[in-house]
Amino acid sequence: MAKKKTKFMCQTCGYESPKWMGRCPGCGSWNTMVEEVEVTQTKGPRGAFQHTVTSQKATPITAVETKEAPRVTTELGELNRVLGGGIVPGSLVLIGGDPGIGKSTLLLQVSALLANRGERVLYISGEESIRQTKLRAERLGVTSPDLFILAETNLEMLHNTIEEMNPKFVIVDSIQTVHHPEVTSAPGSVSQVRECTAELMRIAKTKNIAIFLVGHVTKEGQIAGPRLLEHMVDTVLYFEGERHHTFRILRSVKNRFGSTNEIAIFEMLQSGLKEVLNPSELFLQERADGASGSVVVASMEGTRPILVEIQALVTESSFNYPKRMATGLEQNRVSLLMAVLEKRAGMLLQTHDAYIKVAGGVKLDEPAIDLAVLASIVSSFRDKPSKVDDCIIGEVGLTGEIRRVSRIEQRVQEAAKLGFRRAIVPASNLGGWDYPEGIDVVGVENVGEALREIFS
Repeated sequence: MAKKKTKFMCQTCGYESPKWMGRCPGCGSWNTMVEEVEVTQTKGPRGAFQHTVTSQKATPITAVETKEAPRVTTELGELNRVLGGGIVPGSLVLIGGDPGIGKSTLLLQVSALLANRGERVLYISGEESIRQTKLRAERLGVTSPDLFILAETNLEMLHNTIEEMNPKFVIVDSIQTVHHPEVTSAPGSVSQVRECTAELMRIAKTKNIAIFLVGHVTKEGQIAGPRLLEHMVDTVLYFEGERHHTFRILRSVKNRFGSTNEIAIFEMLQSGLKEVLNPSELFLQERADGASGSVVVASMEGTRPILVEIQALVTESSFNYPKRMATGLEQNRVSLLMAVLEKRAGMLLQTHDAYIKVAGGVKLDEPAIDLAVLASIVSSFRDKPSKVDDCIIGEVGLTGEIRRVSRIEQRVQEAAKLGFRRAIVPASNLGGWDYPEGIDVVGVENVGEALREIFS
């Protein structure tokens, strides 16, 4: 017989306590402890996945046979890249993003592409009725008899439907709406999300079904629910984008079957999401010629080089404390680079406000953009534009040196492909590779040499 007892659980990190506390000791959040009824089963943990019912012996790693995991590719090459080459059968994929960003639209399009090839797909909607899903499918042009729709939130009913249909792919929209009938807490709570994900993981592994989960996000941009949720799944994808832009970025932050930090870029249209095959050209198509404060950098997103424009606006400050604002990159990086300019280049920037922006809504966080950010600040401060056909790459150290960056050959090749005629790179990156035709590669060792070369 099951025994009941109450406990308090943090809705942010999953920390459990026998008594209520105003501040969670696990994550430091306030007023997130909620009372829940815990049902203790005597037969074992509920929803726990066991690979086998018999005990196994330890095996030498050299005796383990391996084989390449089969993948199912879709007609969306951008999605295949983010997933590491395609969908792995038996995998559990979590997709998170802001409301209205296009998560359901993307998965409905993927479901249609798979169903058109004769694969049986089950789309489970916990937020929309069947008619509402049908209306969205008609707008996207989805008309495949192998795509089945189910509006249900009871996990037991979902399990029975999957057992009956035996689909190859399952989409659950969203995991926060699904509830386990044996868990007394409300849908979306830490206990419900954890138990439902564990049960869906067991179904995916035992039946070799690829399952996609849609996850809500918090105000901070993290997937709602316990952090354990991201550890349980095989792949975690974030769907990002600005509300005022039509472009969406699908970013991989965890992938057991491929590389992380890969991105896919889509454009939101009336008929759905469309792939952007050349994002560099897209981000530079509205660049103004001869404008001060505008610099182009070649940034790496996973294994793909992308050319983006960095814009800077430096003006005299009317206050005692000048502003430092950044969009698309870290604000601390801007303050650091301005300090390097003051110390190593002798520029008096402490009386000026600085506003830095990455055009197109892209977020950059790699050190190879340092020299481009620094050059854009100097260009705006001097009101002197850099050359339009220059691409600037390099990391800046606190002593003013220009440090080596990774994948320099791919960055320069992308710049040459889009018609840039000169690339400013670290001097330590000059040897060991062939320069593309039509572009001059110039190496610089410190900030002073770089500024003379850029603005000469």
